[in-house]
Amino acid sequence: MKIYANDLNGMKAEIQAELKNHIIPFWEKLKDNDFGGFYGLLDYNLNLDKKAPKGCILNSRILWFFSNAYKLLEDKELALCANHAWNFLNNYCMDKENGGIFWSLNYDGSVLDSTKHTYNQAFALYALSSFYEITKNKDVIKTAESLFNTIEEKCCDAKGYLEAFTKDFKPESNEKLSENGVLASRTMNTTLHVLEAYTEYYRVTKNAKAKERLIYILNLVADKIWNADNRRQKVFMDDDYNSIIDLYSYGHDIESSWLIDRALEVLNVEELTQKLTPITKAMAEHTFEVAYKNHSMMNECEKGVDNEKRVWWIQAETVVGFMNEFQKSGDEKFLRASLDVWEYIKKFIIDKREGSEWFWAVDKDGNPDKSLEIVEPWKCPYHNGRMCFEIINRIK
Repeated sequence: MKIYANDLNGMKAEIQAELKNHIIPFWEKLKDNDFGGFYGLLDYNLNLDKKAPKGCILNSRILWFFSNAYKLLEDKELALCANHAWNFLNNYCMDKENGGIFWSLNYDGSVLDSTKHTYNQAFALYALSSFYEITKNKDVIKTAESLFNTIEEKCCDAKGYLEAFTKDFKPESNEKLSENGVLASRTMNTTLHVLEAYTEYYRVTKNAKAKERLIYILNLVADKIWNADNRRQKVFMDDDYNSIIDLYSYGHDIESSWLIDRALEVLNVEELTQKLTPITKAMAEHTFEVAYKNHSMMNECEKGVDNEKRVWWIQAETVVGFMNEFQKSGDEKFLRASLDVWEYIKKFIIDKREGSEWFWAVDKDGNPDKSLEIVEPWKCPYHNGRMCFEIINRIK
């Protein structure tokens, strides 16, 4: 380990600089002081569309990002950005009549897409939990509690968590979180991010119902979503958790490996830790074996064919996932891989152009995909910001 001390300290210093000097200033400049929230679209050529739709997921993630940036750095400007995000979320994104959070708004705060998706409800809860931690604002935690109750009352059934609903929570088809030519009744992705949100909500509130449901979700992952034979999670499933496509999402497995470990750490239930830790180890090990190639993590594998695109969020989650597995196991191959992927990010994923942030994706040779935006409803500071927070906090 001593031979890596300089590498680790250097990595931490570089990631601190990336957070403070690049990611934070970029997103601060996207604050919309006229209509609230944050602008929703910056194209590849760095043209800002001030009248683009504002995704509620994007604004939830921005609230989460600035809350955690303030927690780490204690800069009052970051708290002001978080408060700006909260005001927009609370005043415009939340449905005061039917409960829950909308899918997207027009630039002026009017509702564009009133879909209620469980995934989206979870991200708002995740953000509000972090914002409550830095503010202790009773209105914030009241809203968070309402969202938690909405998810439990409207977005799940006896088998687990459901997907898409109309604005008044009537079930509808799940185009928003289905891909690869299938329409899924249940997705690993939604379940994962409900788990993530409940972990944060329970951590800051110690809500007994949240603890009970966290235990339930972890067992659901182990018993229904984890495919032990293939050493990977199912991605898109029917109502009974049968996989409906031969798809291996490398990014989601490496992300899940450490998010599940975080949930286990927060819960501190020995029986669950014993049950799930071998699974999270297998997730990290298997992605390392099959998807960590050329200093980076590939995108996914469908029907045995790898998609070799390198996506920004997958690289960020890989840095954290491999670091987490090293810290658990002491196996230095994961430490070397985490350091290696950070070097790849610096070289290929971080956009060096003035006024930009990270590329969405590059091809296997490191060339950026010019058809993909720098900011849009899914492209946000959540994954790369969280990588920064995690690595800064993990390297002592």
